[in-house]
Amino acid sequence: MDRAGVFAAEGERGERGAAPRAYVSWSSGKDSAFALLETRRLGLAEIAGVLTTVSEVHDRVSMHGVRTALLERQVAALGLSCVKVKLPSPCSNEIYEERMAEAVARIKGEGVRHVVFGDLFLEDVRAYREKRLAAAGMRGIFPLWRRDTAALAREMIAQGFVAHLVTIDPGKLDRGFAGRAFDEALLAALPGGVDPCGENGEFHTFVSAGPMFAAPIAVAPGEVVEREGFVFADFL
Repeated sequence: MDRAGVFAAEGERGERGAAPRAYVSWSSGKDSAFALLETRRLGLAEIAGVLTTVSEVHDRVSMHGVRTALLERQVAALGLSCVKVKLPSPCSNEIYEERMAEAVARIKGEGVRHVVFGDLFLEDVRAYREKRLAAAGMRGIFPLWRRDTAALAREMIAQGFVAHLVTIDPGKLDRGFAGRAFDEALLAALPGGVDPCGENGEFHTFVSAGPMFAAPIAVAPGEVVEREGFVFADFL
């Protein structure tokens, strides 16, 4: 791991070297869950809660399409507080930034100055996050930055992650992958050019078990639908 790239800037540790308090940008998927684990393992921060964007229209986690009822079960299994940022659909960038700024101000009011992200190598996404956080007097932590995604995917599986593909971009990956378990068989079946962690937006996941949870979350597959150019596999 590129240790210099973990933090958005130098001087991230608290006074006398104490780890800062942080919220995790929580998508309900494997990358944010593993980022939480790695932040704790490396002693980068004390996790104070999770921050999640939710569609007001669909009552689901943004982009991943996961029901908020399942989000609540994840939060309970994490034993953490959750700040939900409710967004309209469609959502303009202005509204997104306004509501995210309100949420960041709320967690900052709790004495938190850091947000953990599961980003891996998209420079433009990281630069955007850092710019918005800096404007609020906050900083980002990127514990997975520049990890090899093939090795990272297998490490997640080896650590007991149970996850399923809940969102597919059909322009990048066949819709038949929607709902499949994120396991060794899936990694072997992914076409060439598809990132093993879906880092280029090929797919998004919902994680229902792993060492970050106090207990697994029982889920059952629902219908697969296509909406707004994406394929969503519902889980109940």
